[in-house]
Amino acid sequence: MPPETVLAFDTSAAHCAAALLLPDGTVLNRLEPMEKGQAERLMPMLAELLADADLDWADLTRIGVGTGPGNFTGVRISVAAARGLALGLGIPAIGVTRLAALAHGLPRPLLVAEDARRAEAYAQGFDMPGFEEARLMPVADLPEVPHRTGSAIADALPPAQPLAEAIARIAATSSPGPRPAPFYLRGADAAPPADPPPVILP
Repeated sequence: MPPETVLAFDTSAAHCAAALLLPDGTVLNRLEPMEKGQAERLMPMLAELLADADLDWADLTRIGVGTGPGNFTGVRISVAAARGLALGLGIPAIGVTRLAALAHGLPRPLLVAEDARRAEAYAQGFDMPGFEEARLMPVADLPEVPHRTGSAIADALPPAQPLAEAIARIAATSSPGPRPAPFYLRGADAAPPADPPPVILP
């Protein structure tokens, strides 16, 4: 597989995170904490990242996007942006879950458990037979394994890379599949708005 130029981003939590993976393996990272405003900030941040590398949109060969689980609105912002960019540029967009990104580069067997509130966690095992499907489960029931990471773990291993960089590296080596879609393990807490949200096509 030839080297890829991958632009990756994630707005699944209270941040706007982006990374640009260059063909020589160099990665440029951006992370801006924010509770809201990701929809307005994301595209300018991506343009700034490309400008830092003296690249244009046409130089990209892949898009990587964080698909959650996480903030419902944030996930939809990133997924919609990734689909639009992929369509406009004629390149594949690769969806990467937050759990897979956190696991990237860490030793195995590994449990990733992200805080889902209500004493629950979004959990997934890597090289853990019978536990390799992501699930929502009580924090008290998380299995004990040699290596654990994520915000629901008290003694968690630190991530091997920033979140957006991990998404970029996974996207660079993944086979393109269906268009990215939000990855939800729990329904929305808020009541639905009076006006229906934009539809994300399959």
